[in-house]
Formats: sequence, C-alpha cells, structure tokens
Amino acid sequence: MKMLEIGSRANASAVALGCMRMASLDEKQIDSIIGCALENGVNFFDHADIYGKGESERLFGAYLKRNPSVRDKIFIQTKCAIHDGQYDFSKEHIISSVEGSLERLGVDHVDFLLLHRPDTLMEPEEVAEAFYILRSSGKVRDFGVSNHNLMQIELLKTAVKRPLCINQLQFSITEAGMVTSGMNVNMKNEESQMHDGGILEYSRIKKMTIQTWSPFQQGFFKGSFIDNDDYPELNAKLAEIGEKYGLTKTGVAAAWILRHPANMQLIAGTMTPDRLSQICKAADVTLTRSEWYEIYRAAGHCLP
Repeated sequence: MKMLEIGSRANASAVALGCMRMASLDEKQIDSIIGCALENGVNFFDHADIYGKGESERLFGAYLKRNPSVRDKIFIQTKCAIHDGQYDFSKEHIISSVEGSLERLGVDHVDFLLLHRPDTLMEPEEVAEAFYILRSSGKVRDFGVSNHNLMQIELLKTAVKRPLCINQLQFSITEAGMVTSGMNVNMKNEESQMHDGGILEYSRIKKMTIQTWSPFQQGFFKGSFIDNDDYPELNAKLAEIGEKYGLTKTGVAAAWILRHPANMQLIAGTMTPDRLSQICKAADVTLTRSEWYEIYRAAGHCLP
C-alpha cells in the first residue's frame, strides 16, 4: 500500500475506508470489511458524527472493543459541524461533538478532526479556541476541513494557528472540476469555470492533503460511472487499461486519482470487501501520463 505524509504523519495509507455506510452492517459484516481493510494495508478510517446519526461510530467502537490491539495501528478521523439542519462552528458545538464521537468510538482521542461543511456564521476565534482545548487536552491530534474553498481556509487561519492539513472534497474522473478549470484557463467553454477558487493548486502550495469523497460517482450521489451506459467510452478505456495492469475498472478509476501529484488520499466508501480489495490494489499501480490523459478525455473532458 502506498503511504502518504499527512500533516506530521508519514505513514497514512493512500486509500482510507469511509465509514458512512457502516451503520447498515451487522457485526459479521463489520468484522469482514475492517479485516479486509487492514489486510490490504489500509490504516486510515474516516467517520463523521452524522453518519448513521452516530451509529457508524458506535459500531466501529464496538469493533475496537472486540479487537483492542487494532487502535494503536490505525488513524481515526471524524468530522463535525452539521446538525439540526444547519452548520455550527461554535466552540460549544465543536467540543461537544468531539466528546460524543470519542464516547461512541470508545477511544480517548481521534487523530484528525475535520470541519464538515463551511459555516458562514463562523467566528474564527471560536474555532481556534475549540481546537486549542481539544488539542491541549489530548482529544484531537490534528485538524482539517471538508468542502472548503481557499479563502474560507485563509479566514480560519487568521485565528487557528494549528496547521490545517486536510481538505476533503468531491473528486472523480467525471467530477473533475478541480483539474478541468486549470486546464481551460483563458477559455470561455463550460470547463473553464472555476467553482472553488483554485483549491487544487492552493492545496499543493500549502501541503494540504486532498481527501477525495465519492471517487466513483457522477454528480452529487447520482450513481457510479462504472458500467454506466452514459459513459461507454470511459468504461471501454478503463477496461483496456485495467487489462494491462490486472485491475478492474474500479481499480483503474482509483489509480487515476492516486496518479495525481497533489498527495490525494482516496476515501473508499464501499462496504464490500472484494471491491475494497480492488481499490487497494490500485494504490500500487502508477499510470503513465498518457494513460491518465486518455482516461480524462474518455470521460468527455476537453483539452483546449
């Protein structure tokens, strides 16, 4: 498994298991998917306080209770700030959310805490105070954000002095706005529109890891592009390149993300062990530059 440096950590797996759907599993299935992750070198597990209304964290915590030796071998990440149909970056909510996550997970700290969605009512000083309390009490080791643009990050950094080492963003072959806008500079076509203020380049400059959510999805939870009749050329190209490397189409799609030099970490939300194994296998494959661009064009993206 390819390893990444995330913040001060030098050995985070390039593939992380996203635990959003874990609330739908029984104990045997949870043992199977976490066991598969560990066997394939995955040591990073992504949670949020809202996943399954907290049930995903609780079930993961029950697994750790059954397998106590695992905790010291893995990184646990959780997210907070979405609740009651709103976003809340208040000091009180951030701290109480983390304490709830720790209780459900049955651990004394999480390795990473992300702010899930931007709160326009944010007071950076409140966030900074919450982070200071959580860090100094040993409850959170490192911090980051999710779905933030660069100016929102810069605003946070006016008060938050701990490094923000992660930004979790939607990214896939078909949802590739972070790269399409950069390759259509000075053009007037649709793909030249920059919706995120250049977050890809900003992240590389600031050495922030981009964690990719929905890496096999088209649109906002519209379904996978894998074996989708709307993407015949893309699927044909994924199959062709997959045959060369012994990867499935899902594996090639994962390798496409991990080929980018922006230190991306792929969040795999699958709860199917076989599919997770396919994705993990891709972490050891480096596509050529030509192959990367062939896949990009096969998805319908233009090069000016």
